[in-house]
Amino acid sequence: MCGRYAITSAPEAIRRLFGYVEQPNFPPRYNVAPTQPIPIVRLADGKRRFALVRWGLIPSWVKDPKAFALLINARGESVNEKPAFRNAMKYRRCLIPADGFYDWQRQGKGRRPFYVSRKGGGPFAFAGLWETWSGLNGEEMESAAIVTTAASRSIAHIHERMPVVLEPEAFDLWLDCGKVDAQTASVLIAPAPDERLHLHEVSAAVNAVANDDASLIEPLPPQVAAAGATLTEDQAPVRKRRAKKDDGQPSLF
Repeated sequence: MCGRYAITSAPEAIRRLFGYVEQPNFPPRYNVAPTQPIPIVRLADGKRRFALVRWGLIPSWVKDPKAFALLINARGESVNEKPAFRNAMKYRRCLIPADGFYDWQRQGKGRRPFYVSRKGGGPFAFAGLWETWSGLNGEEMESAAIVTTAASRSIAHIHERMPVVLEPEAFDLWLDCGKVDAQTASVLIAPAPDERLHLHEVSAAVNAVANDDASLIEPLPPQVAAAGATLTEDQAPVRKRRAKKDDGQPSLF
């Protein structure tokens, strides 16, 4: 699964990889969490477009989003059958930019967090699905979910699931819902090759949503990792965040 991830590359580096026409300027995020706004890339009028949506997909047929379960992940094996995802899989596939994601290994009553990234670093794409929900009073909300699959062998000992990671040569196949049907696009739902992944243990500070800085993705010191210390969710340390300096630029997050 994927419950937290990071977007740390410079905006221009992400724009070069995904090829969208907009030029958004946004800060690095080291602890992106469900219900927060996330960037996606989708196809509109034949062009890749950048958009900001809520992480947690809301199908169009939902009457009350507040009473609906939070769908942050879409299980790849069933996206073509599940009512919550099958229309999005047919008509609204997207890419979700990221530099890495977190997963947790259960150990007793605690969980040890790990960070998974591309070997050598740099941004990549999760396979995603997006939807537009419209309320009775005319309100609208766009939302998205990350498609998941069985974990690659190199990280399966941490968790049995992982996000679907797409290579640049697969972007068009996933995005073009007009020319590529859902069944054909489903061939991309597969674990990432082990040789392209890097995994290391990180601090339990990532457990707290309030923490969002570069230290979260730093490898845990060997002596700490060897001790096997774990923290439950309510024991996660929360660091004081510095107030951001107002530089006159609107923030996407």
